[in-house]
Amino acid sequence: MSSETELLSNSYLFGSNAPYVEELYESYLDNPGSVSEQWRTYFDQLQHQPATDGQEITRDQAHAPIIESFAQRAKANAFFARAQEPDLAVAGKQVSVQTLIAAYRTLGVRVADLDPLKRQERPTIPELDPAFYGLTEADLDQVYAATNTYFTKADTMTMRDMLKALRDTYCRSVGAEFMHISDPAAKRWIQERLESSVGVPAFSAERKTRILQQLTEAEGLERYLHTKYVGQKRFSLEGGESFIASMDEVVNHAGENGVQEIVVGMAHRGRLNMLVNIMGKMPSDLFAEFEGKHSQALTDGDVKYHNGFSSDLSTRGGPVHLSLAFNPSHLEIVNPVVEGSVRARQERRGDKDRSQVLPVLVHGDAAFAGQGVVMETLNLAQTRGYGTGGTLHIVINNQIGFTTSDPRDTRSTLYCTDVVKMIEAPVFHVNGDDAEAVVYVTQLALDYRREFKHDVVVDIVCFRKLGHNEQDTPSLTQPLMYKRIGQHPGTRKLYADKLVAQGVMSEGEPDDLVKGYRQLMEDGKRTVEQVLTDYKNKYSTDWTPFLSAKWTDQADTGVPVAELTRIGEKITSVPEGFTVHPLVNKLLNDRLKMARGEARLDWGMGEHLAFATLVASGYAVRITGQDSGRGTFTHRHAVLHDQKRDRWNDGAYIPLQNVSDKQAPFLVIDSVLSEEAVLAFEYGYATAEPNTLTIWEAQFGDFVNGAQVVIDQFISSGESKWGRQCGLTLMLPHGYEGQGPEHSSARIERFLQLCADNNMQVVQPTNGAQIFHVLRRQMIRPFRKPLVIFTPKSLLRNKDATSPLSDLEGQFQLVIGEQDETIDPAAVKRVLVCSGKVYYDLVHARADAGRSDIAILRVEQLYPFAHKAFQAELQKYANAKEIVWVQDEPQNQGPWFYIQHHLYENMMEGQRLGYAGRSASASPAVGYLAKHQEQQRNLLEQAMAAKFKGFMLTK
Repeated sequence: MSSETELLSNSYLFGSNAPYVEELYESYLDNPGSVSEQWRTYFDQLQHQPATDGQEITRDQAHAPIIESFAQRAKANAFFARAQEPDLAVAGKQVSVQTLIAAYRTLGVRVADLDPLKRQERPTIPELDPAFYGLTEADLDQVYAATNTYFTKADTMTMRDMLKALRDTYCRSVGAEFMHISDPAAKRWIQERLESSVGVPAFSAERKTRILQQLTEAEGLERYLHTKYVGQKRFSLEGGESFIASMDEVVNHAGENGVQEIVVGMAHRGRLNMLVNIMGKMPSDLFAEFEGKHSQALTDGDVKYHNGFSSDLSTRGGPVHLSLAFNPSHLEIVNPVVEGSVRARQERRGDKDRSQVLPVLVHGDAAFAGQGVVMETLNLAQTRGYGTGGTLHIVINNQIGFTTSDPRDTRSTLYCTDVVKMIEAPVFHVNGDDAEAVVYVTQLALDYRREFKHDVVVDIVCFRKLGHNEQDTPSLTQPLMYKRIGQHPGTRKLYADKLVAQGVMSEGEPDDLVKGYRQLMEDGKRTVEQVLTDYKNKYSTDWTPFLSAKWTDQADTGVPVAELTRIGEKITSVPEGFTVHPLVNKLLNDRLKMARGEARLDWGMGEHLAFATLVASGYAVRITGQDSGRGTFTHRHAVLHDQKRDRWNDGAYIPLQNVSDKQAPFLVIDSVLSEEAVLAFEYGYATAEPNTLTIWEAQFGDFVNGAQVVIDQFISSGESKWGRQCGLTLMLPHGYEGQGPEHSSARIERFLQLCADNNMQVVQPTNGAQIFHVLRRQMIRPFRKPLVIFTPKSLLRNKDATSPLSDLEGQFQLVIGEQDETIDPAAVKRVLVCSGKVYYDLVHARADAGRSDIAILRVEQLYPFAHKAFQAELQKYANAKEIVWVQDEPQNQGPWFYIQHHLYENMMEGQRLGYAGRSASASPAVGYLAKHQEQQRNLLEQAMAAKFKGFMLTK
């Protein structure tokens, strides 16, 4: 007997041990070093055996690595089949069966019946044919081990039964992708759930009737709107009606399993259907929107298919609060907003295992594959600062996206969901015409999320009966696709006929459901019976105190010096035995002197004292951004690292978490390298939690460019469009220090251009006391509007920008007047007005020039512009004829074009308004240090010139 035969005859490949050998061989194929030397030698020999004579192995580009693995297994199986020893041959066939099982689990999705339109022939996958592994017709009725499957409670099955079970499970209306998951427990869990039911849901007659009711409502609303409001945009769900059955199951199944809140983000398609048929919005209210009526409470409002909604629903498991987020036309940008809102709600509930609040994101196929914020949001899923315990993703996959159905143009991946493989999320593709299968995989996905706290995807492959919107004619570009769609009877009709054929319903009952729903539409009555109109959710947030607040409301942000000293001593100490870096130790000692009034207060200490006094007063603080723990410019050091320990949990200390025993939470997170998703997440968080100071900090201010859509469509306009208040704070380092085009400007002009209706606050504080007061003001004043802070870089360590500790007993100064007491107001001929770092440059330039006839005013709050405070300072200089705005930024950028009319309004008759600064430029800043310095000298000389040139306006 050969050594190989002797090895195998020791029962390794027989009966219940076959799966063990299969796992060994899989491990060997992935990493030869992962198996013992004896097995590695044996498998090495298998690799050099020729493939079965005449066997042609097809290569599928989309699954080349997977198919290559199965080809290698086929070679091994061929070796077994040619073996002379009978026992070895039998063992070889057992391995072939195991390999076939693995092939169906991996590749069965490729031939699953997923397309309701049946436009393309399903591919031939040789790896799914037993002959590929040398198995013949004679082997079909042989009994093989089935111990690593879940089709039967028995240990064995015939290969014929095994093959049928595999095809029923993996190749019918559900195509499962999960073998890419590296967690064996997760893979086994999915295998057991799918295979134990052979992919067939077992629903009662009552449940089946409810599914038909959902399809009837979904179709009924669309058809009613189509006839009553001809040609109006609504982004019809027709062709994807099973989405409503899926969402109905989400609400009820989640409610049965402890979920108490669900936050949904979705784009346009099916949104109106969701509002009426799932959330219980009154149809009469929707019809009013179609007829052009609008809310008087909103400044601007939005189109009906962008609007959000919330309701409390009675489910099979109890009350569930359901929220649909407002969403602009940037489609997937709502994803991180929802995640942020969910995280805030979970923390408010103390939902540490993240089981009570469920995020659900509904995608279109083209957007899911095409928009980068999808990937950015997925990358947040398992991180400490942004995880929400897994998200249920539902794709309404109409196979055409916007107007493109040619696979050569839609994407570079096989499936629109392939991006989720980056976080190893399972995907359940399902034929939208099989409503029961849709509900079945929805349950499966929810249970997976609950079990593994991980994202999961339900991809409903359906179609779009009408165009992208109701004014589009899709047959212009997809004639054959829409010919098939025109012949399709509709998902509701197919399912109704099925239930009648099964005897679940009588012949006329489905039509009665249609008539009943139509009557509800005619009457404008609510279609969702389980809406709880009087339910009180104790975890809901009361925004009432903030609704009538004004930016001019006063806030007592001052703190007594004695309290500042006490808290300052707390946040500058470290636990015994904790070794800080020598540089950090010096910083802590310096800050201790500041807290005791022995040294002037810098920006970092002003910040820390603001955070510390807030958390001590019960206001939570959450600050995130790239390198926010220490600060991009190493000015913050909110997180201290023990120099003798590496691990985060053991080697880090956060003083601001140790201010007092009963303090509110303080969280600082170094974010992933994302701007768009992280800023949108923090916006979502802040809209759900007004009592937390929520801060996003850009590494450099201009990095906010990568999140412009969040600023334009949420931060600046969310309140005027949707009535959504938000106290989010943005910290954007800004300042011209010669660091080039990408590290100078946070684009002040863009924010100021978006300012109107007191929609946000734009400030540029210039010292440690000012940052202290503006941060405290953001929470203490009952005014929740976005706060944009242009923070300094060089001023972080500039002694000129420090403050005495006593200034923290005061308040935020909107405008800071002339600070040099030697300047005689009566002698002033020119008033320079500026904001930010350039103030200190002007002070030094004035001293160098010996000018005592120039006064310098600082505008600390750019918007809303403080006319009273500015006028009070300006009127001190009645003899000044020249009012000059000075800025670092190029003339076409910075505050100049925004602020000139505000300055003009407060000027006195006869005064002239001028500009001193860089010339207009296409770039935010020059890239050459020498040129930067030359420009800086020129603008200072221009501001100090004996005779000023370039006046634009005379009042």
